[in-house]
Amino acid sequence: MLEITCVVEDTIVPDSALRSEHGIAFYIKTPGGRLLFDTGESGDVLVHNAAHLHIDLSQIDALALSHAHLDHTGGVPDVLKRTRPMIPLYASPDIFRERFVRSLEQPVSYCLKLSRDELEQHVDLRLSADPVEIVPGVWTTGEITDRTSFEGRGNMHQIRVDGEWKPDPYRDDLSLVLETGDGLVVLLGCGHAGLLNILRQVKRHFDGDIIAIAGGTHLASATDAMLQQAIDELSTTYNRPRLYPNHCTGQRAVNALADAFGSQVQPCPPGTILTF
Repeated sequence: MLEITCVVEDTIVPDSALRSEHGIAFYIKTPGGRLLFDTGESGDVLVHNAAHLHIDLSQIDALALSHAHLDHTGGVPDVLKRTRPMIPLYASPDIFRERFVRSLEQPVSYCLKLSRDELEQHVDLRLSADPVEIVPGVWTTGEITDRTSFEGRGNMHQIRVDGEWKPDPYRDDLSLVLETGDGLVVLLGCGHAGLLNILRQVKRHFDGDIIAIAGGTHLASATDAMLQQAIDELSTTYNRPRLYPNHCTGQRAVNALADAFGSQVQPCPPGTILTF
């Protein structure tokens, strides 16, 4: 059996002892190992929720990061205080590029707070643009290079190149693919590379039908036409998989997906456990 637990997410079930924050983290338990996918923004929420969910961070076998943004990597220092020394950390080779949230005010750094040298004191750093197996049956997608469909963009996400501000290319964005006996489960951090682009990469590189998609799809910024394209492709190409959208999906997109797919769409706040 494969088990996915949402540990950190933006929303919370009323009267829950768990906490929420803008960010995401998933704990994945398989017969072949245990791993953490992203760490939330603060570390405080992740540590609190993990304790309430009886997740022992000292026993995880690997850490994977979907991309560098702070709401996915802010908890890394707190996680590494609790893990075994030199566990493998999987991410994109572009994970250390400095990224910013840039509005009318001073740009704010919004990325992984540990340098490569600092990380390498605590983890076995495994950076790859190609799909990599983390534990048996759990893979990274690798870099999503074919982006012929819309991306999950934020207007204020920027990088600095030769002193000039440029839109963040999100080259570091990756997702996870989990192989089950019934098909593939796709787990997203933010989906900045674009939901449909990610699914097409999974279809190219992995055998089996996509039976479920969970995590942040970054459809909050999608136009009505983009949402309809996503709904059409999920219906025709992917045969209406189960959907567990959260984080950056946006309520408008969740409502549109629920209108199209009914009970196939379910919420995924902290404490949600998905089993396959």
